[in-house]
Amino acid sequence: MSIWNYVVTAHKPTNVTHSCVGNFTSPHELNLIIAKCTRVEIHLLTAQGLQPLLDVPIYGRIATLELFRPPGESQDVLFISTERYKFCVLQWDAEATELVTRAMGDVSDRIGRPTDNGQIGIVDPDCRLIGLHLYDGLFKVIPIDGKGQLKEAFNIRLEELQVLDIKFLYGCSKPTIAVLYQDNKDARHVKTYEVQLKEKDFGEGPWLQNNLDNGAGLLIPVPLPLGGAIIIGEQTIVYYNGSAFKAIPIRPSITKAYGKVDADGSRYLLSDHSGMLHLLVITHDKERVLGLKVEPLGETSAASTLSYLDNGVVYVGSSYGDSQLIKLNSQPDPKGSYVEVLESFVNLGPIVDLCVVDLERQGQGQVVTCSGAFKDGSLRIVRNGIGINEQASAELQDDELEETEIAGFDSDAQTLFCHNAVHDQLVQITASALKLVDASSRRLLNEWRAPQGVSINVATANASQVLLATGGGNLVYIEIGRESLKELKHIQLEYEISCLDINPVGDDPAHSHLAAVGMWTDISVRIFSLPNLEMITKEHLGGEIIPRSVLFCAFEGVPYLLCALGDGHLFNFIVDISSGQLSDRKKISLGTQPITLRTFRSKNATHVFAASDRPTVIYSSNRKLLYSNVNLKEVNHMCPFNSASFPDSLAIGKEGQLTIGTIDDIQKLHIRTVPLGEHPRRICHQEISRTFAICSAKYSYNLTSGEDTETHFVRLIDDQTFEIVGSHQLDTYENGCSIITCSFTDDSNIYYCVGTAYALPEENEPSKGRILVFAVEDGKLQLVAEKETKGAVYNLNSFNGKLLAGINQKIQLYKWTLRDDGTRELQSECGHHGHILALYVQSRGDFIVVGDLMKSISLLIYKPEEGAIEERARDYNANWMTAVEILDDDIYLGAENSFNLFTVRKNSDAATDEERGRLEVVGEYHLGEFVNRFRHGSLVMCLPDSEASQIPTVIFGTVNGVIGVIASLPHEQFVFLQKLQHNLVKVIKGVGGLSHEQWRSFSNERKTVDAKNFLDGDLIESFLDLNRNRMEEIASSMEVSVEELCKRVEEMTRLH
Repeated sequence: MSIWNYVVTAHKPTNVTHSCVGNFTSPHELNLIIAKCTRVEIHLLTAQGLQPLLDVPIYGRIATLELFRPPGESQDVLFISTERYKFCVLQWDAEATELVTRAMGDVSDRIGRPTDNGQIGIVDPDCRLIGLHLYDGLFKVIPIDGKGQLKEAFNIRLEELQVLDIKFLYGCSKPTIAVLYQDNKDARHVKTYEVQLKEKDFGEGPWLQNNLDNGAGLLIPVPLPLGGAIIIGEQTIVYYNGSAFKAIPIRPSITKAYGKVDADGSRYLLSDHSGMLHLLVITHDKERVLGLKVEPLGETSAASTLSYLDNGVVYVGSSYGDSQLIKLNSQPDPKGSYVEVLESFVNLGPIVDLCVVDLERQGQGQVVTCSGAFKDGSLRIVRNGIGINEQASAELQDDELEETEIAGFDSDAQTLFCHNAVHDQLVQITASALKLVDASSRRLLNEWRAPQGVSINVATANASQVLLATGGGNLVYIEIGRESLKELKHIQLEYEISCLDINPVGDDPAHSHLAAVGMWTDISVRIFSLPNLEMITKEHLGGEIIPRSVLFCAFEGVPYLLCALGDGHLFNFIVDISSGQLSDRKKISLGTQPITLRTFRSKNATHVFAASDRPTVIYSSNRKLLYSNVNLKEVNHMCPFNSASFPDSLAIGKEGQLTIGTIDDIQKLHIRTVPLGEHPRRICHQEISRTFAICSAKYSYNLTSGEDTETHFVRLIDDQTFEIVGSHQLDTYENGCSIITCSFTDDSNIYYCVGTAYALPEENEPSKGRILVFAVEDGKLQLVAEKETKGAVYNLNSFNGKLLAGINQKIQLYKWTLRDDGTRELQSECGHHGHILALYVQSRGDFIVVGDLMKSISLLIYKPEEGAIEERARDYNANWMTAVEILDDDIYLGAENSFNLFTVRKNSDAATDEERGRLEVVGEYHLGEFVNRFRHGSLVMCLPDSEASQIPTVIFGTVNGVIGVIASLPHEQFVFLQKLQHNLVKVIKGVGGLSHEQWRSFSNERKTVDAKNFLDGDLIESFLDLNRNRMEEIASSMEVSVEELCKRVEEMTRLH
C-alpha cells in the first residue's frame, strides 16, 4: 500500500528570492544573507570571495527579509516574515556559530483579504518600528523601543486598497512611509503618511505626487543629505522630495530589482525583466538634486534581487536563471559590457517539467529538467554522485603504457608502499627493506633492512616519517633526512597490526605527531604519539571484522580519523590534535568489500576517496561529512596524479586496468547545464531513437514595434550530445502544451505526439488546438499526422494502443486508423465531460486519474465493450491542482497551489454506491513548494542488496528548483520513523522559534489540518548531523542503539 509516504529533498531550493548585506556575524565582517524561499544562507565576504558560514531551513516560506541595527548596537539583526504570517528577529551567536532568536510572533489577522501584490515588510531607517503590509487596507506596525525590543503590534487603516509598494523615507522626525498605489481608474500615485505611534494612526505626510507613469512599480527611498524618493516606471524614472522634481524617459522595460551602491544613495543598480543591468545616477551638489542619468552596464541573469557588496562586486540573485557574483569594471570589454561574471551559482528553478531516464544504461536514473525561464531557459541533467571523466585508460597487459625503471628501487620484490619524500627523494618499502632513492638521478641513497627472518607486513610514510609493522606486533618508527634513515623507536604490541597511518593533519604539512594503528584480534584502532610511540588512546570497534585502512584527514579545518573495515563499514571520529583523543564516533556502510582510503585535492579542498565495490568520495560541507558515490564500478586503488598532460587528475586501478581521469565538482548531485537561450516547457525521452523532444518558446524583442514576440517550437535533441538535431516551428500564437512518446495498435512505429493550443490575445480560454504526430526519421522530425481540437490539449497519455487527451474541460480518446490511401489519422472514439479544466491526467490500465483546475482529483474508467469513459469516483474537496500521479492501483497523489501534497484512496470495496463514488483523503502534508510535475523513478543505483531498492519512489520538481523524492514505505518502517520524527521535533528546534508541526500542517484558504501519513525526510535525516550526546538521548527514548538508528536513517538517505 502506498498510504505511508516519506518526503525528502534530493536537491535543495536554488531560486534566490531575497538578499541583503550588512555586518551580521561581527561588527567588522561584511555578510551577504540570501533567502531561497524556505532556506536562509549566510556568507562572509573575504578577499577570496564568498565563504559560506551557514545554510539553515526555515519552517515557512520567506515573504520578507530585512537587516536592521537596533539603537546602540554594533551589529545588525535579521527580520524575517513568512507567507503564513509568522515573523522572527534573528541574531548571530559567535560562540556557538549559530542563529539565536531575539523575538518572534504571529502577525495574522482573523479577517482581511491577503494582498494580491505580495507581502511587504520594511524597517524604519531610525529603527523606531517595523511596518508590514499583509492585507488590503491595513498597515501593521511593530514598534521598537529604545533598547531594541519589539512591542505589541497594531493595525492602522490604509485608504489605498491597491498598494504596489511601500517604503520608509529617510530623515523624517517622525517615521514616514511613502505609498505607491493604483486607484480604481487604474491611475498610479504616491502618497506619504507619518506614523503616529502614540495615537496608533496616520498623520498627513510631507508630500504627494499624482498621475505617475502607468507602469510605475518601485519606490526607492534616498538617504540624507538628499532625502525624497525615486519612482521607477516602465517608461520614466522620477525623483521627488516635495520640492525638487526631476524626470527622465527610459527605454520601455519592467524593473524587477534594485541595489544601492553608495551609502549616500547617489547611485543605484537597476535590473529589468530581460536581465539588462543599468546604473542610475543622481547628480547633486550635496544638497540639491540637479538631475538623473541612466547608463546601461551589460547583461546578467534576470535578477530577483541585487546586493552591492564592495569594490564593484555585486551579487545578482535570480529566480529564472543562475545567480551570479559579478564585477563592474571601469572600462567596457570588446562587446561594450562593463559586467564580468566572477562566479555562477546553479539554479534549477523554475522546473516546469522533467523526465527520468537512464542515459548511460547502467541502472542509474538521471533527471532531465526544463529549467529557467525566458532567455535563461536550459535543460539540466541531474544525477546522483560524482562523475570521473575518463581522460585515458589502459589494459595492464598491453603496450600503451611505457614502463620506466627506477634504478635504486628493488624491482623484483612486491612494493608495499611508495612515496615522495623531503629533499627531492623517493621511498620504497618492500617486505624486506626500506629504500631511499634520489628522485632526479634515481640512484639508491640509503636503506634500512628488516632483521633476518622478519618481514615487513604493513607500512606507511609521509614526506619525512616512516612507520612500519613486522610480524609479531612489532612497530618501528623511522625518520627521513637528507640521504639518511634514522630508526628512532621500536615497540612490540600484543596483537598483529592490520593497518597504519601517519598522514599529517596538524600545522606542519610534512610531519605528524600522531600515528593511527589498526589491530587484529581485539579489533581496535589505537592512537600513538610520535616519535616515542606511547599509546594515547584505544577505541574498540566491536564485531569480528578487522580494520583494513586508517586515515587522518582534515576536512574544512576539522581533523578526523577515518577507519575502514573489511566488510565495507567505515567509522569516523573527530581527533583532538593536541591530546590525541577521539570523540563523536559515527559508523556508516559504504559497500560490502574491504575499503582503502586515500586523500586527494580538488579545487583547494582535501577530500577522501574510499576505493571498494561502491567507490565513494568523502567530503565536508557546512561542517558535516558527506558521502557521494562515484560513477565507477569496483575500484581497488586510487592515487592523485598530476602531470603536464593530465593536470589535477586521479589514477584509478581496477581489475586489470588503469584509468586516469579528472573529477567533477564535489557535491551530492552532479548537474550538467545545456543552455538553450529559450524557454523549454515540456520534455519527453524516446529510447529507440536516443532523442529527447521538447516544446520551447523563443522570445525576441522587435526593435521597430517595441514589442516582445514569442515563437514556439518542437525541438529534437540528441540524448548524448544534447545538440538540437531537428526543429518544427508551430503556428503564430500556437503554444506547445504537452508531449509524449507512444505507439499505436497495429503499427510497429514509435511516435512523438505533441498537443498544442492557440493562445489568441482576444480569448480567455483557447478555443482551438492541434495534436501533431511526428516520426523520427534519420534523426529528423517528420510530421505524420495532425488533428484539430476544440481547445487546448493540456495533456496526452498513451492508452492501450490509443491516445488519451485532456482538452479544455473534456477527456477525449483517439484511435489510430488507416485511410484508404495508406496514410494514418487520429479518429475520435469517445470522451468524458464534466471538468472545469482537465489539466493533469495519468492513466493505468483502464483507469484514468484527472487533476482538475479547481475540483481536485477524479477517477474515470474506460469501458472497451461500450466504447465509453465514465466517472467512477471523485474527491469532493476544492483543491486547485498543480500535478497528479498514480502511486498504485488504489492510491493517487496530488499537489495543489497552496504548496500542499495529499493522497486519496479509491474505496472499491465500500458498501454503498455513495461511498464507492468518493475518493477518500488518506494523507495530507504541507510541502511548502509549488510542484509542477511528478514522475516515477529513482535517482540512485538500484542495488539488489539494499532494502532501499525495494521501495517505490516518485520524483518531483518545483518552481524553486527543488528535486524531491516521495517514497512509499512498508507500515512497520513508517511507524518507526514516525516515532523518530516525533522525538526529533523535541530536540531540533526550528530557526526563529517556528513550529515544525504548524509548518507541515496541510493548509489552504479553506482549512488547516495536521499532517498525516507523510513524514518529513529532511528532518529525519538531520538526525545524522546531531552530536553523539543528542543522538544517544534520542536513541534511548526510541529504545534502540545509536548504531541501529544511524543504520536505519542511512538506509533512507540511500533513496536520493
